[in-house]
Amino acid sequence: MTDGKPIALPQIPPAGSGSTGPWYAGGLRFACTQCGNCCTGGPGFVWLTYADMLRIAKFLDMPLDKFTGQYVRRLPEGFSLTERRNYDCIFLRRENGKAMCGIYPVRPMQCRTWPFWNQNLKSPHSWDLAADRCPGMKAAEGPVHALEHIEACRNHPESP
Repeated sequence: MTDGKPIALPQIPPAGSGSTGPWYAGGLRFACTQCGNCCTGGPGFVWLTYADMLRIAKFLDMPLDKFTGQYVRRLPEGFSLTERRNYDCIFLRRENGKAMCGIYPVRPMQCRTWPFWNQNLKSPHSWDLAADRCPGMKAAEGPVHALEHIEACRNHPESP
């Protein structure tokens, strides 16, 4: 718990199952608050698949080679979006006090699966640590994401 508000719902195992499942079996609340914290901070990587690059280039109405030349850096581990000098995501836009993704409908899978990443789901403590930077993970009014959705994000091959 942080700020006196629960962020994980109680676990309710299936009757007679004898198993409680993961600590988040009852679901987790999350609602994006458009704070932009996940798109800012120190240097980092937003990993891209080839499918991500094709989708984003099409959305921006750019040939793939122009998109990759302008927005993608090739690293030994793969491809990542470039960052601004202050390390903000290149597609982060600030409007009316909100942080907005300029490519939200086609954002990379890494962004689509936040905050349900392995590193955040290891324990309630790891969830709380991530929630210290992400107010949406503490949002009492946020929707409850079911175990099935959480696991689909966590286990997606392109999720960190």
